[in-house]
Order: sequence, then C-alpha cells, then structure tokens
Amino acid sequence: MTDLLVAQGLGKTFYEQNRSELKILQQLDFSLKAGEQIAIQGKSGSGKSTLLHLLGGLDRPSEGQVCFQGRDLHALSHAEACRYRNLELGFVFQAHHLLADFSAWENVALPCLIAGQSQAQALERAKELLSQVGLEDRLTHKPGKLSGGERQRVAIARALVNGPKMLLCDEPTGSLDVETGRQIADLLLQVAAEKHTGLIIVTHNPELSSRLQRRLELAEGTLKEMDAIPV
Repeated sequence: MTDLLVAQGLGKTFYEQNRSELKILQQLDFSLKAGEQIAIQGKSGSGKSTLLHLLGGLDRPSEGQVCFQGRDLHALSHAEACRYRNLELGFVFQAHHLLADFSAWENVALPCLIAGQSQAQALERAKELLSQVGLEDRLTHKPGKLSGGERQRVAIARALVNGPKMLLCDEPTGSLDVETGRQIADLLLQVAAEKHTGLIIVTHNPELSSRLQRRLELAEGTLKEMDAIPV
C-alpha cells in the first residue's frame, strides 16, 4: 500500500514563561498507509494531541515535516491548508464541537457549503451521512436535544461528509459510557473499512486500541511499536 501520510524528524518544542524549553516531540518518524488503522496510546501529557494536531496541519512543527500524498503540509499556503483540512481530512474529538444553534443536518452540511456545494447538495449529502450513522430521525434536532452518543455520531458524520482520505480521532469515546463508546468505535471502524480511509485514533482505551491493525505508544517524545494486531 502507498503511504498516505509521512512524518519525518518531527519535533515540537514549547517555551515556558521563563523561556525554558519543553520538548514534547523529538525526531519522530511516522507513516500511515491508505486504509490503515492505527491506535496511538501514551500517558497524559505525552504529546498525543499535539502529534495529532501536527499530522492534521492544525499546528506547525518546530522541526521536521509532515507530507500528505507527497506534499509538505506546512509549505502550503493558508488557502491550500484550509482546503486540505476541508476535503482530505476528517477530525473527531472527545468534545463534539458542534454549533449549538445549528441542527444536526446543518452541522453536517457546513463542510460541504465551505467546499462550494450548493445548499441543496450539501443538505442532501448531510442527510445521507446522518442516515448512515443511524440518525435519520434526528435531522432537525439541535445538539442540546441529542444524547452524548448522538452528538458524537453527528460529529463523525460531519468528519466524513466530504469523503476524506484520512480520519484523525482524539479520544472519540473518552466522554461516553462503555456501551455507547463501543457503538461509536464500531461505527468508526466500519466506516474506515468500507471507505478505505486511513484512520488514526488517540485513545486511553485498551479495548478500543486492541481492535486496530497497529498500536503505537508515544513516550519520551517518540513513537514505538506495540504488539501487532493480525489483520
């Protein structure tokens, strides 16, 4: 399989108020193939979310580079980077980050509108995705009228609505009860397999991580392979 995403020599350093350095990532190498499913584990504060933000182009590395299909993300113009995040990448966070005043339908349609689709096209695509995640009867409900699991399903539909090649998930089941978390994990893995989407999940949940093809641990600023999971 061809590498979809490659990070080489990735480093991230933060500077505290006294100007002392706090190195989060150090000379980190990483690759994700199309359709591959990877779990990233690590202690709190190890830099998992920082790494995900770098891989998604939401933050810039202090050193090294991240290339998506051969293009250096951090050499893109602002407009190109926005288009990459809109069309090629889907994000799912622990907090759903839905717009409170918008219905589920409108929340999911928004990335399509940003991509230039007509309102009719965007709403039709959003309806299709919400049906796929089992929310066809919740189209007009606003987030405040949805359960935690339903809100996360809307967030997953939003992440998938433009058919991204890669899905980045930061503790997507962390705020859910065990059974709802399993349902959300089932949904993510099913969609990734059906769409041949590259999937990276940052999680503290060993049950979830054990279901992915590869498990990596982030410690002391770099990644190491954990036990392989048969495909």
